[in-house]
Amino acid sequence: MTTRSLRRATVAGVAAVALLGSAACGSGFDDSTDAAQSTGPASLQILIGSSGDAETKAVQAAAATWAAGSGNSATVTPAQDLTQQLGQALAGGSPPDVFYVDASRFADYASVGALEPYGDRISSPDDFYPSLRTTFTYDGKLYCAPKDFSTLALQINTDLWAKAGLTDADVPTTWDQLTAAARKIKAKGLVPLALGDTRDRIGAFLVQNGGWLVSPDGKQATADTPENLAALQYVRTMLDEGLARYPKQLDAGWSGEAFGKGKAVMTIEGNWIKGALQNDFPDVKYRVVELPAGPKGKGTLSFTQCWGVAAKSRYKEQAIKFVEAMTAGDQQMTFAKAFGVMPSRQSVRDQYTAAFPADKPFVDGAQYAQGPVNAPKMDSVLGDLDTGLQGLANGDPKAVLARFDANAKAALAG
Repeated sequence: MTTRSLRRATVAGVAAVALLGSAACGSGFDDSTDAAQSTGPASLQILIGSSGDAETKAVQAAAATWAAGSGNSATVTPAQDLTQQLGQALAGGSPPDVFYVDASRFADYASVGALEPYGDRISSPDDFYPSLRTTFTYDGKLYCAPKDFSTLALQINTDLWAKAGLTDADVPTTWDQLTAAARKIKAKGLVPLALGDTRDRIGAFLVQNGGWLVSPDGKQATADTPENLAALQYVRTMLDEGLARYPKQLDAGWSGEAFGKGKAVMTIEGNWIKGALQNDFPDVKYRVVELPAGPKGKGTLSFTQCWGVAAKSRYKEQAIKFVEAMTAGDQQMTFAKAFGVMPSRQSVRDQYTAAFPADKPFVDGAQYAQGPVNAPKMDSVLGDLDTGLQGLANGDPKAVLARFDANAKAALAG
């Protein structure tokens, strides 16, 4: 999961909206799922949202190995814009057989019957992290196998940490400790924390205080609660005191850039920051720790994709076998080494952390991570929430939460 793909995931795809619209007019997919299936050799079409050449080549190689051993063929195509191309293909009735589905778009596709709910037909589905299974469950069904994931953690610039007079004993594990460390850093004339200004970062504070935006089944809006209010009030206090700054306040496009340029001592990002720093700021020395716990305990956010199988595919059985091969533990480790993703299967957790010990805080976060809002037709509602969060320093946290609930209830009802 890359920074680029995360940015795309926050933008509504025009084609996906068209897909939902056509389904609402009675042109959904449920009436087509019984189409004649081919039991012979398949010619699978696979559409991926690649992070770059390394990922494309790794998936193509894995697909070629599977095809050679199974007697099928498999063509892997990297999308220029996955949301748009997939939405157009689904709406046009000629989708690829297998494709990446981002968690932020999953409910849109599942709600109109575009996805084959094959999750219980994959070997050892309970081996996937519980938080990832929940993310790809809709109306009680596990629809698709999680491909890989990332969580948020706290990055600390070790040189600047020492410059501020802090030691390992000051590494924060609670909100109070985060505030205390940030105040010491500010006293030395440094910016303590670069914090992304959307729900994809600030939402972690809600989870740490026992809150979230919607109910676990994705059917009820739950933002306007005392737990969420206290979390946003804490973030606002950090902003008011100058203990946290949004990227735009630091003349940066995202928190990782501000961190890489040394404009902040700490930031909150996913493990994609590792590649970004290696490429753009290779001299920055830093460590990664789990996010500080809130009053209600540990909390972070997860970002993930699954292997979707089209409900209209003529090769569902072969497609599911393909996904089985792609999500095997050894194959996931091959992908991890090739392009830096974290395996979605718990059974290779120790193997992964042995190979990538610096990523252990991200992996540990999987046990208590919250996935994206798991409900359809929520793009504009979530976009409006981000606008409110971007003005949080001068805004009313309760009004932001109440507005989200009102908008979300209308979207969920409609």
